[in-house]
Amino acid sequence: RSKMSKRHGATSISEYKEKGYLPEALLNFLALLGWNPGDKREIFSVDQLIKEFSIEKVQKSGAVFNIDKLDWLNGNYIRKMPIDELTTLCLPYLIKAKFINEPVGDTNPGLVKYEAPELGEKISFQKISEVIALYQERLKKVSDIPDLVDFFFKKELIYDRGLLKWKDMTGSELKTSLDTSLKLLQNIDDENWNSENIQKVLITHTDKVGDRGGLLWPLRVALSGKKASASPFDIADVSGKPVSIWRIHQAIGKL
Repeated sequence: RSKMSKRHGATSISEYKEKGYLPEALLNFLALLGWNPGDKREIFSVDQLIKEFSIEKVQKSGAVFNIDKLDWLNGNYIRKMPIDELTTLCLPYLIKAKFINEPVGDTNPGLVKYEAPELGEKISFQKISEVIALYQERLKKVSDIPDLVDFFFKKELIYDRGLLKWKDMTGSELKTSLDTSLKLLQNIDDENWNSENIQKVLITHTDKVGDRGGLLWPLRVALSGKKASASPFDIADVSGKPVSIWRIHQAIGKL
């Protein structure tokens, strides 16, 4: 609600691009600064804007630059993107964070593999797409992706063991919870290792004991090292059985 200046944030198109805003979202946002179509619609394609925008409907009073509105619009456009396209946009941010290296050789998405230095292995474009897909619904800016998916590219997760506890869970209860998750997941055959089966096995158990949080919270933290993340079923699925089992062992080792 004052004149824009550099102290208010990004002031050039290139800065917004670097921050992970999509051209379509920024154009949509700029069109709505001081203009509206006369109804409650807020998301417009370029063709719709060309057809409906009218200078006569632009308000004479100063427009309010609401960054939260821009984030909301950008998130809407991100959710509608094909996952391969979104993954391609996310790759430079993962490379900048040093989770993966620049690809060498064939750059065909279906063939290229990215070296993950900390893991000491190569990861395919498809695998990275699976990681990105878990957070497509949560992204506001493409630049947010490194902070959300960092644990997929790390060998050791660093977090306070207190984060593993669900509510007022005791140490012995936490140990029992992680041991139970370990046993349940170890019993799933490799060919049946997918989000749907993992969820079925875990939820069947929690329905018997009547405490979902007591099992799923410690497991999710063990797999991600985070207070907030995608579901433990999806993380375990994308991480794979060996990594998931190793993460639980790591968590138990913190107790």
